[in-house]
Amino acid sequence: MEHRTADELTAALVEIRLSPAAEGTVELIVRRPAVDEREVLDEGVLDLEKGLVGDEWHRRGTPNPDAQLTLMNARAAEAITGGRERWPLAGDQLYVDLDLGVENLPPGTRLSLGEAVIEVTAEPHTGCAKFSARFGSEAIKFVNKSPGREMRLRGANARVVTPGIVRAGDAITKL
Repeated sequence: MEHRTADELTAALVEIRLSPAAEGTVELIVRRPAVDEREVLDEGVLDLEKGLVGDEWHRRGTPNPDAQLTLMNARAAEAITGGRERWPLAGDQLYVDLDLGVENLPPGTRLSLGEAVIEVTAEPHTGCAKFSARFGSEAIKFVNKSPGREMRLRGANARVVTPGIVRAGDAITKL
């Protein structure tokens, strides 16, 4: 698949900015059982110690509790990847239709999703070499430079504060 151009990504900002600020939807849940493996789930269990149960996050060297979960704006994922079937390649666990921007969700903001509550952390989530290889150099610039950085178009890190089950289609609500 061809990578999105800078103009295509910039044009997508109009749609991304329409993301709801207070209550949105969990669009996709993706577990990463091993490096470069993805499993799309109908439901996932969020755990205080393991994050998304079955995800390999907690087995990576010394896991950072402030990067236990990653959320990506579903509209940004669509713009960058070119199709929902490619969203999992971005490497995030939760794809949500919600404004993840720093102004809307400063560190410490709690979000309710399904039975669980998570907290947005200050840990930055930036695109890596794999993200650039999969989606192109324009995509990495789009998410890591202004306004993408402030909008957290690459995504937001979070940690679980109340464990529980989350399902695709569940509401995600700013508390």
